[in-house]
Amino acid sequence: MSIHEPTQVTKKRKTRNPALLLWRLIVFALPVVVIVGGVAGVMVMNALKPEPDKKAEELKPAPVLVTNPSRETVHLAVNTQGEVRPRTEIDVVPQISGKILRVSNSFIEGGFFNKGDVLIRIEPDDYSLKVIQAEATVAQAEQVLIRERAESEIAKKDWAELGDGDASPLTLRLPQMAEAQAKLDSAKASLADANLQLSRTIIRAPFSGRVRSKGADLGQYVTPGTRLGRIFATNIVEVPLPLTDSELSQLDLPLAFMESNERPGPKVELSAIVAGQQRHWSGHIARTDAAIDPRTRVLFAFVEVTDPYGAGADNGMPLAVGLFVDAKVEGRAISDALVVPRTALRGDDTVYVAKDDGTLTMQTVTVVSSNRNTAVLIAGISPDDRVITSPVRAVSEGMKIETVERTALAETKTVDASEAN
Repeated sequence: MSIHEPTQVTKKRKTRNPALLLWRLIVFALPVVVIVGGVAGVMVMNALKPEPDKKAEELKPAPVLVTNPSRETVHLAVNTQGEVRPRTEIDVVPQISGKILRVSNSFIEGGFFNKGDVLIRIEPDDYSLKVIQAEATVAQAEQVLIRERAESEIAKKDWAELGDGDASPLTLRLPQMAEAQAKLDSAKASLADANLQLSRTIIRAPFSGRVRSKGADLGQYVTPGTRLGRIFATNIVEVPLPLTDSELSQLDLPLAFMESNERPGPKVELSAIVAGQQRHWSGHIARTDAAIDPRTRVLFAFVEVTDPYGAGADNGMPLAVGLFVDAKVEGRAISDALVVPRTALRGDDTVYVAKDDGTLTMQTVTVVSSNRNTAVLIAGISPDDRVITSPVRAVSEGMKIETVERTALAETKTVDASEAN
């Protein structure tokens, strides 16, 4: 092989076939052309196809329940609670010192007693002796006074027979008589004090009532002020009721109320479950507290019940002290009030009203009273308005609604129930 042979091989490799080059170009270009043509065809077809008709989306009216307000004369009432307590309650304490000689069988916890009954006797011997001593002193003072009066009479006669001019008071023994009279008055005062101390050995009930607690018993030595027990009167009990400012307005009760013949207090019905039975008692508000409670911002009104253990009891069940009771206070009467279901009231002072054109409107109303069932209004709507009582989501002024009368719905339910039976 010569040195020129590699050069000849190289030249042969550089020689290219034109047909082969064209075939390769077609093989590589055809897929691109197909893809481009497909895309162009799709674009043309999309551009030429007709556009679909666009329909405006319509909002469906929200179904709601409606009812008409009823015009009524409403007697307002306030419901509250309180604890029964005696109107009169005191501690029994002695005014003298001594040993307890006797204790009444009624002087026990829960015992009944009448006015004037002897509750406790304190040993009277020491005080009886003081009475005897005082009586003796009085007798001596009376004797001295009698003697001075006799001597004064003798002095007057002697001066009339022997004297000249006016006799002096000393001559007539007037100062001695005055001194004797003063000593007699002092002796009588001491006797009265001794009798008073003796009477205090007997402790009597100042009123008819019951014993709440007992703090002393037979044989105990007591001094003035020793707490022997605590008693309360049963003629009247009272129940303090907390009232807010709005509740006071419903009762038309002033802050400084005191019952009188010209203005009796509102009637109150008290109730409680006692021994598994619902019991009822009647009372009335006699007065209000002197000031508003600074912690709770309420004013207490005091309900009085007369003879709670007798005529005021419920079929023999007394209104016992310490019982927690529910109270329904009779309020003022409102004529031509509008009564709606409680579900119609939104917030504090708003109701939704269904208009004749099928839209909703919001009305601000004046509420005077409401409970779990009804609300009493005096302004903001009329009896012809249809108030909405069912829940409404995403509420807005003027929204479309579809109304269903509450009466019609009730009739439908009744028919369905009868068919089911």
